[in-house]
Amino acid sequence: MRHTTPPWIPDAGASQAVALEVLLRGPISRSDIARRLQLSPGSLTRLSTPLIESGLLVEVGERGDGRAGRPSRPLDVVPSSRHFIGMKLMGDQVLGALTDLRAEVIASESASLESQHPDAVIATIARIAARLADRVPHVTALGIGVGGLLDEHGTVLSAPFLEWEDVPLASLVETATGIPTVVSNDLVAFTEYEHWFGAARDLDRFAVITLGAGIGYGLVANGAVVASRDSGIGLVGHWPLDPYGPVCPSGHRGCARSILTQAAIVGAVSTALGRSVDYEEALDLAAEGEAAARRVVDDAGRGLGRLLAAVANLTVPEMIVLGGEGVRLVEIARGAVREGMALDRDPRAQDIPLVTTTGDNTEWCRGAAVLAIQAHVLPASR
Repeated sequence: MRHTTPPWIPDAGASQAVALEVLLRGPISRSDIARRLQLSPGSLTRLSTPLIESGLLVEVGERGDGRAGRPSRPLDVVPSSRHFIGMKLMGDQVLGALTDLRAEVIASESASLESQHPDAVIATIARIAARLADRVPHVTALGIGVGGLLDEHGTVLSAPFLEWEDVPLASLVETATGIPTVVSNDLVAFTEYEHWFGAARDLDRFAVITLGAGIGYGLVANGAVVASRDSGIGLVGHWPLDPYGPVCPSGHRGCARSILTQAAIVGAVSTALGRSVDYEEALDLAAEGEAAARRVVDDAGRGLGRLLAAVANLTVPEMIVLGGEGVRLVEIARGAVREGMALDRDPRAQDIPLVTTTGDNTEWCRGAAVLAIQAHVLPASR
């Protein structure tokens, strides 16, 4: 059964700009909204009143600006006025999160995949969506992040971890769930979250690096995510870091993929110790000072630093956000990361703030939820 989705705003046009400004920056004073959108106080009142009456916006508290007169009452959205689902597809499981209008997680679910056949995966997605949807009166839209190549219609052109080609995932999931669905590359989704609601949301230009099963790179420039179909190829994994490093499966010596992925670090530490370890144990051993593990992890940290330096030199970001399930490397090898950056950065260059996220897989789901939120509030952009 198809969900009936209430409109984002009563009227289009300038009202949408006001609502979006409050969504991204609220609570925000009326004077700040008027200044940012170049509106007169009268025009802002005319545009915001229907949004308040519809329940989308609300006046919150009182804020004085140090000047004589009546304190202002900032405007904010009502986050619980809309609910969304974000999902991350992995090779062996599906992760899902129910969020509000600002992608704050309300509940999460996961399920293992018994098969990678599209029918089985879509059935699993539908079950998770149903369980999450039962928690709220209505789900506005569903977003899914996939590691791979996708087209603008949500068709998965290639997803090697699922052995998929040309799967029209968005339309199939929408049919199975009855929920409007948008599908995009998972790194693009992750970057969109940081752009809209994350640590870099007020910045015009920043970069994202994700560490885990692969190496991801996202860029926001001029206030917009830089994305293309090539975003799903993982090109940054081919970036050369060490001419004497190990060889990756594609035959590149010392590339990011051969040094920075979880598999690369686990393989190097396991070989050095003569026994199998997992990623967390490899980092724990390095933190405890075990010589072989410390060497491998520091080598990876220096490689990461050189990658960060390349990103900083080429794109001049105001911040670099590091995330993904392997991001704990940054903490354990922090000194080596800084050392690697220093190798390739002019000492006169400004320091680039590095912000690390939690590394929880829910971060990917929040990114996918932002895709759904954007599809709802920016219908012309999708």
